[in-house]
Amino acid sequence: MSNYDLMNFEALGAEAGHIEEEIQKAQAEGLLPAQYNYLITGENLQTYLAAHPDTVLPDIITTKTHSVPPAEYINSGKKKSIVTRSAGYDHLEHLQKIANITSLREYCVNAVAQTAIKMMYDCCGYLNKYTLNTTTFDRNNLPSFIELNESRVATVYGVGRIGKRTYELCVANGLTVQAVDVRAEELKKEYGDTVKFVSKEEAAENTDIVINVMNLTRIPESRFYNVGYFSEEYLRSFKKPLVFVNVTRGDIAPELTLLKLYKEGKILGIGVDVFSDEASFAACVKSGQPANENEAAAYELMKMAVERTGNVYVQPHQGFNSDAAALAKAHEAIRHVIAYYRNNGETFDEQLPYYL
Repeated sequence: MSNYDLMNFEALGAEAGHIEEEIQKAQAEGLLPAQYNYLITGENLQTYLAAHPDTVLPDIITTKTHSVPPAEYINSGKKKSIVTRSAGYDHLEHLQKIANITSLREYCVNAVAQTAIKMMYDCCGYLNKYTLNTTTFDRNNLPSFIELNESRVATVYGVGRIGKRTYELCVANGLTVQAVDVRAEELKKEYGDTVKFVSKEEAAENTDIVINVMNLTRIPESRFYNVGYFSEEYLRSFKKPLVFVNVTRGDIAPELTLLKLYKEGKILGIGVDVFSDEASFAACVKSGQPANENEAAAYELMKMAVERTGNVYVQPHQGFNSDAAALAKAHEAIRHVIAYYRNNGETFDEQLPYYL
């Protein structure tokens, strides 16, 4: 059995190679010990432990969203430290009082923002319909696409780093842009006049395009709690038909509601690279057997997108998957590891709770 100083789980493809490069670079620069024993594996934490039951996990690990740290690990010995190599941290936020938790807040900013804009163009351009008509070269039976100009209002929900970049790209594409964020008063001090903030109720009065970039917060007592934020009641309160884009977490906007309002014509187009309870939905996609009615709605949306039978666009949460982001993700993850080592294994320089 090997004793590791650091174990990295769910490291796939180019990311695995970049993690190793970043560790070796840190060693060469004296930021990590020359004798620093590490593991990089594509398996998630629980799968790896099942195959290697004698493993003793080190005090610091890095994971992604499908790894579940064992309770006996979290609650034993020294306070544990976990880097989630994701911008989202909802899968670990319940541990923030008993473990050091940090996430990657820089690596995918531009990549995810560009994914949001890509999906906005798909929806507004009725890409599926236009592409499908090419097979018959039918130029008559086509809807007029939604031209992006200053008469169209895009509202960005959640204006952290990714949301701010999404806001900027919407402005660059000629839209009138506004933002909704529970931290509006704090963010005004940082952003000044570069972001126009409105309340969620004001947004319902004039919005044409909704882009959700909020981090998911599952803790009910938190002021950031937003499970089911885009409820049927709230979406029905919008005065105009909507284009709806979600690039953070599916749990914020239940698929059952999106599908229902799409079929009614309240939502004109849907672009998502996230689904509610993605582990279960992945099994549903493979088996064709939804576990509940919301999952059945998600499965129907996926089929509409793949078969081009609706103005719906999906992908398996790959907004972070650009070439530049894969390298940046590894760099940011090891930057946190270096900070942990520099701080004598006690804390990261930046960790949850980010906001109080």
